Amino acid sequence: MSCKRMQRMLGLASVSASMLLLAQPFRAMADEDEPDNGSFLYVMTNAAAGNTVLVFRRNADGTLTKAQEVPTQGLGSGGTGDPLGSQGALTLNGDGRLLLAVDAGSNEISALAVTDSGLQFVSKAWSGGTKPVSVAVDGDVAYVLNAGGTPNVTAFRIGLHGELQMIANSARVLPGGANSAPAQVGVSRNDEVLVVTEKNTNKIDLFPLDDSGHMANGSSVASDGGVPFGFAFGADGTLVVSEAAASTFSSYSIHSVENNPTLQTITKSLPDMGAAACWIVTSHSGELAFASNSANHTISSLSVSSDGMLHVLSAVAANTGAGTVPTDLTLTGGGGFLYVISTSNGELKGYRVQNGALSQVASVTGLPVSIQGIAAR
Repeated sequence: MSCKRMQRMLGLASVSASMLLLAQPFRAMADEDEPDNGSFLYVMTNAAAGNTVLVFRRNADGTLTKAQEVPTQGLGSGGTGDPLGSQGALTLNGDGRLLLAVDAGSNEISALAVTDSGLQFVSKAWSGGTKPVSVAVDGDVAYVLNAGGTPNVTAFRIGLHGELQMIANSARVLPGGANSAPAQVGVSRNDEVLVVTEKNTNKIDLFPLDDSGHMANGSSVASDGGVPFGFAFGADGTLVVSEAAASTFSSYSIHSVENNPTLQTITKSLPDMGAAACWIVTSHSGELAFASNSANHTISSLSVSSDGMLHVLSAVAANTGAGTVPTDLTLTGGGGFLYVISTSNGELKGYRVQNGALSQVASVTGLPVSIQGIAAR
């Protein structure tokens, strides 16, 4: 095991241990069809008057029961039709005990603890820029993507009780500058590279990370397809990126030599026959991916081979309904259920996943049309 991974695991362990002060441990799920009392779904309202997180208990059959609405103590952006233009606005840490939310309206990031008594606000901090739209967590470090003004990524140390402390001099300006329109931030599976997609410049940014999570200055690689948006990681750390311009997907292997990360294309701009594929998630194993096509209200499914090759399994694994505009989506930890939100009509839908096929099991309506960000445990 590398020194870097060991340090990151120790950092994660310290956060996990601190959360025990707030919650008793949940047992691990052995069967996705039989969730325990730790099976919840989280959706961020992104409301301009006061951002909140909606908490739904996930039942054994995938149906949802609303349990809480918890203020982030920050402000959302409001609006509708994908108001943040991002993926990863709401993110759970590795052990699922801490939830991080962006407050785009007040330029803050909030931390909420997952406890036996429910979701509890812990802390918030200035995001390090304007209009935070995406957040990634790696061990005891959180990386916040700010899309407004001069877009940047800023790093935060997560304290023993979930406190957020900005790491001094950690902010890194995106290579694309003010015109970059970034969509997502994430950390490679080997913890060595921070990845950011830039929609306007058609670039993918790569920031080297050292053993402590410190970011060096980033460089850009041209995306194989237009408007790179969401991304996830497949088998063996393959980077899988959605490309909204032509509803395509590309996969890459990440190489980092002497602190100089680069991408090597594996699959180039594979079409799914949809329209505006923006959001994408992969299963825990990295072998299965689902993407929402917001312009033709469908969800497509793809396979990711062990060598990173992409194949479309179904161009229409699910049809969310005319006018729904599916956006952000998430898979449960065991991969048994997929949930997707719609900002056009404030709807949340759930699907059972069986051999890559989707069958609807849940529908929640009447949510704010400003919703953005979804996470499951």
